[in-house]
Amino acid sequence: MPRPMTWSDKERRRFINDGVLIRRGLVHGTVLSQARTLVGGWLTEAYDPARLTAYTERSFAPELEQHPDLLALYQRSGLAELAGDLLRPARPAPVTRAQIQVRLPYGAQQLVKAMHVDGVSCPHLESRDLRTFTFIVGVVLDGSATADAGALHYVSGGHHRMADYFATDWVLGQASQTPDDIAAQDGAALTAEPGDVIVMHHLVPHRVGINTSSTPRVMVYFRVSHAQHSDLAFRALSDPWLEYPALAALARPGTV
Repeated sequence: MPRPMTWSDKERRRFINDGVLIRRGLVHGTVLSQARTLVGGWLTEAYDPARLTAYTERSFAPELEQHPDLLALYQRSGLAELAGDLLRPARPAPVTRAQIQVRLPYGAQQLVKAMHVDGVSCPHLESRDLRTFTFIVGVVLDGSATADAGALHYVSGGHHRMADYFATDWVLGQASQTPDDIAAQDGAALTAEPGDVIVMHHLVPHRVGINTSSTPRVMVYFRVSHAQHSDLAFRALSDPWLEYPALAALARPGTV
């Protein structure tokens, strides 16, 4: 029987400290190729340049968000097991939708987002909407593994700063998404290639860089939520390990 998909203690401690993990080459074979073909076909045949801003703010190929070939990236690659392992003994809610994000080659006049955390004070949401989750997983479908090719940039350890910000200097409905010291940072680039998987704590501030390569950078994201996230969401903004029972003990001072 295949080994169960789990995170090592070293990886768990890295997630506590940095808020980000990468599992190289996790998605491969037919699962990867079918998803790449599906999204590549959409970009060739259905992409509407007039909707570029809406795509960038929400999702490219929104009509494909529940397509079996995209959901297979999560359900048939081991990602679902890894997601469950990160939350154990709590359980994740079912993941039923994908988000497709594409950074087009330089010259497409694509919106560049500032440092932010998803679902809080987003420009395309009502100011008092809270559309958060527990963590996000991203699968690289296409693109160069270089920092200037549309890679995700993140503030390592920024989830600790954001939790403090949400606890002390933020109220629901305000326009600013991050404190000034976070907004001013460029962040470190997550350089990854097709088949690599990125896991990022919801509170890690991030942005996406300009793609100066000749190849679109294509990512498929899945938002993973604790099964009781709707009840925990507001408290989780200031308590980064509220939804991670096993990690909460490791994150106590003196244990990491």
